[in-house]
Amino acid sequence: MTLKIAGMLLGCCLVFFLNAQDKKTYRNFPIILSVQFHSLAMPFQNITSNFSNIGLGLGTEISYNGKHNWAQQISAIWYRNKEAGNGMLFYTQTAWRPTIVSGVYTEVKAGLGYLYAFRPVQSFKQVTGNWVSVGHKGKGMLALPVGISIGYNRYSPGTWFSPFISYQWLVVNGYNKSVPLVPETIIQPGSGIHLKP
Repeated sequence: MTLKIAGMLLGCCLVFFLNAQDKKTYRNFPIILSVQFHSLAMPFQNITSNFSNIGLGLGTEISYNGKHNWAQQISAIWYRNKEAGNGMLFYTQTAWRPTIVSGVYTEVKAGLGYLYAFRPVQSFKQVTGNWVSVGHKGKGMLALPVGISIGYNRYSPGTWFSPFISYQWLVVNGYNKSVPLVPETIIQPGSGIHLKP
């Protein structure tokens, strides 16, 4: 009889322990707000030039495994760049986030996007021997964003913020005929806002 009671108590403790281990640590679809600093440059070259071109970003993400460490992000950003032209970038990235210590994490991410870049100045084209204005119209191009980040994420049952800073390198295809691939960089400080359900 004592052995049965001990077995039942051990079973109850085991169930309680397993339920405690399954505690939720992530909430899908946070609002991700960021400030964008854009530059037409090779990665880690002339980083200070990024800070003269500012923009805004909005996005969200969904976890692959119910945790913070493996997610798919969807983002839309706008940036202003007087020299290279303003742009709108729509992209998705798969992000892997190993935790360093106590909520501090690093992130490696890569994905696919669409960049619509406007011309920085009024442009002209030749039509039957005359130069005709084509305005500031831009064009759409395929973009391959790859990034690294560091951030902080601590789960809370209420609303919580998850600040981060990212460095993105984009390879843009189809910029023009003579230079088909163009490197661009973006520095992105921001925060994920995990709303209370």
